[in-house]
Amino acid sequence: MAGYKPVVIQTFPKLGEKITQDTLYWKNYKTPVQIKEFGAVTKIDFSPEPPYNYAVTASSRIHIYGRYSQEPIKTFSRFKDTAYCATYRQDGRLLVAGSEDGAVQLFDVSGRAPLRQFDGHSKAVHMVDFTADKYRILSGADDYTTRLWDIPNATEILSFNEHTDYVRCGCTSKLNADLLVTGSYDHTVKMFDARVKKSVLTVEHGQPVESVLLFPSGGLLVSAGGRYVKVWDILKGGQLLVSLRNHHKTVTCLCLSSSGQRLLSGSLDRKVKVYSTTSYKVVHSFDYAASILSLALAREDETIVVGMTNGVLNVKHRKPEAKKDPFPRRRRPAYRTFVRGKNYMKKQDDVLVSRPLKTYLETYDRDLKSFQVSKALDRVLQPRFRVKQPEVTVAVIQELNRRGTLSNALAGRDEKQLSIILSFLIRHLAEPRFTPALINVAEMVIDIYLPVIGQSSVIDKQFLVLQELVEKEISYQGQLLEALGMMDMLFATMIRKESTSMSDNKSNGLSREQERDTSSLPV
Repeated sequence: MAGYKPVVIQTFPKLGEKITQDTLYWKNYKTPVQIKEFGAVTKIDFSPEPPYNYAVTASSRIHIYGRYSQEPIKTFSRFKDTAYCATYRQDGRLLVAGSEDGAVQLFDVSGRAPLRQFDGHSKAVHMVDFTADKYRILSGADDYTTRLWDIPNATEILSFNEHTDYVRCGCTSKLNADLLVTGSYDHTVKMFDARVKKSVLTVEHGQPVESVLLFPSGGLLVSAGGRYVKVWDILKGGQLLVSLRNHHKTVTCLCLSSSGQRLLSGSLDRKVKVYSTTSYKVVHSFDYAASILSLALAREDETIVVGMTNGVLNVKHRKPEAKKDPFPRRRRPAYRTFVRGKNYMKKQDDVLVSRPLKTYLETYDRDLKSFQVSKALDRVLQPRFRVKQPEVTVAVIQELNRRGTLSNALAGRDEKQLSIILSFLIRHLAEPRFTPALINVAEMVIDIYLPVIGQSSVIDKQFLVLQELVEKEISYQGQLLEALGMMDMLFATMIRKESTSMSDNKSNGLSREQERDTSSLPV
């Protein structure tokens, strides 16, 4: 009697992630550290000077964290209401923040009490920043105004009233202390010049603007709002260079890598996208557990910190580079040492002593070998196979169908077992690799259990879901066929035009040759 042949599991190619230099670079972070704050984390800002601490704004507090500390090393809590947008000065010695009551407060990093308080806004201040000369502060508020403050005298220098809605974001040029950029919920981004006391550039974003960013060169401006990230060329009068729509929900924050070669955007869809600033294509993506409100990168991209709506601060540190051992250990024997002689070809006088290899069958193969078809189907419908290895389940179903015992294996099921089969069909029926085998299973299940429909509400609902799935798939196939038909017509028209033009060229060439021949004939 011939031995039993195990079920052949058909393998399918997997669409793996393409490994690039960006993938290796941005995946080279340690397991993230989770820090719980008192409220939603609305702003994160790294100090530009050593030791590169970062300020986290959440609720009515500003916490200062060390690069590797999980507890705040300093806290500023003298706010009457919610604090916003704590930002470091270029030298890392001063910190400015806005608040819900409209006040702008200036802190010394080494102290606790505010050094200055600037009053003038009538509503919440969501945006503050230092100018390049370090002696002025820009602020934007929900009273539609943008104000410029003088630090030494604690007085207001200028006030801009050109926006018609909340001013929620802004930044200053690092090259020119008089250039100021603000973004508003009136869908516009404006660039102001403090010397002429009015806006010198306005671009229409098309959505409420949540974040703006100036490139270090000062020539490009990035705005984020709605699902869009847009890049504008300032030197060409605000010309739109590219509009990116890679997020599914509102984009809330922007950030540049240390080299300026990568642009990062965070969104309420819980993803951080990394774009190349040359092609503006997504080169990497991070996934998080909650909607993202703020994002910051440390110097040399050593740390990436993300603040979320649930008050969790996610901190990732870059893995240290592996140090080369100056005194390498003695190499152990290579793999080829242990398999030496495996492929040796015997000679004429050699005697081959072979050891029979024992083959072990899978549990479902043992059931099939003993003709227990229902038990074999039960084996492959366990979560180990139907969830993680559905191709094994389908292979056993195909083997049962080849033997003609599939209907026997499907019959006699109770409500729980039938529900598992229907769940598997609903999950994988539309997959092209499994559709031919599972369509046959679905037909058999309907034929066998049609008389008992109406006795279980759970089974009835699953049958309805299966029906909707099949109808939707048929609709998709119909749309695809229509698209293919239109493409065939277009291609046929293009080929016909090309052939017509070629024939016309040939006829024109022949007529010209005939004219030459007639002109050369003697009169």
